[in-house]
Amino acid sequence: MLLAAMLALLSVSAPLYAASYDIEVKKKQRLLLVKDGERVRATFPIALGRGGPGDKQKLGDNKTPVGTYRIVGVNDNTAFDTFLRLNYPNVKDAFYGLKSRLISRREFDRIVAALRHNQVPPQNTRLGGAIGIHGLGEETPEKVHIQNKLDWTQGCIALRNHDLHELREFIEVGTRVVISE
Repeated sequence: MLLAAMLALLSVSAPLYAASYDIEVKKKQRLLLVKDGERVRATFPIALGRGGPGDKQKLGDNKTPVGTYRIVGVNDNTAFDTFLRLNYPNVKDAFYGLKSRLISRREFDRIVAALRHNQVPPQNTRLGGAIGIHGLGEETPEKVHIQNKLDWTQGCIALRNHDLHELREFIEVGTRVVISE
């Protein structure tokens, strides 16, 4: 019954708007690709969550989620230079959170309702929140070295600032972001 309900709700993750480009994140290769259909327009090296491989399941696991998300907000004035907010948790995340009893049915319903209305889903559940694509902030040689060698975020996707600024040329609210292992 719950699986059927989730499948029926998957359409809520499709926004009312369409963006020109898609973003594909390949976690294992540590790459972010900007795609125009099947054509790759740009490729950027990235750092990910320090929680290692696998899908984000809960607050504090430091994993980068796996699935299809949308950019739902842009903040150009953060400690990480720019923050492109993703609509995490999505319906899939909420379904598995409900199934594993990390969130209540009420929280599940609130997440689904927010997604249905193209709003940021609740960020204060045991699933976590504030997942996005961001820069390094003030770039120091140490930060650049860490960015190039380690996955260091709490679940976000990090790029060098100049790469993030180039990526911004392809990004708008509604841009689809597909994250795969």
